[in-house]
Amino acid sequence: MSEQTVVVAADAHNVVVSADYFQSYSVVGLLAVIGVLFVAVAFGAGRLLRPVVPTPEKLLTYECGVDPVGEGWAHTQVRYYVYAFLYVIFAIDSIFLFPWATVFADPGYGATTLVEMFVFLGFLAVGLLYAYKKGVLAWT
Repeated sequence: MSEQTVVVAADAHNVVVSADYFQSYSVVGLLAVIGVLFVAVAFGAGRLLRPVVPTPEKLLTYECGVDPVGEGWAHTQVRYYVYAFLYVIFAIDSIFLFPWATVFADPGYGATTLVEMFVFLGFLAVGLLYAYKKGVLAWT
């Protein structure tokens, strides 16, 4: 054996593992440690360098340069979250359409991928129909 090896005992069998295997993990670990240190140093420098002068005016609620009126607590209607949720669902589903189109072009996968995609689009249509029937899509 010309390269370094590490012998690990496992279930009464000796397993020979190359040292290069562990070296690749050490590189990933070193990069993770450097990343954590970089973030910690940045936050520490920000804490040390920023001025800390709290005033009542600085502690006011700030929203787009408009002086706050009333309480700082405001209710948001659920329909905005539903619209955002539906957008995320359809955005993710459109991402699935691109790999499907590339597989569909490969020989031998045409009919299978076509059926699978229509089943997938059927589930989306049922979900959209359900949201429409519940009145979620009505903007009032």
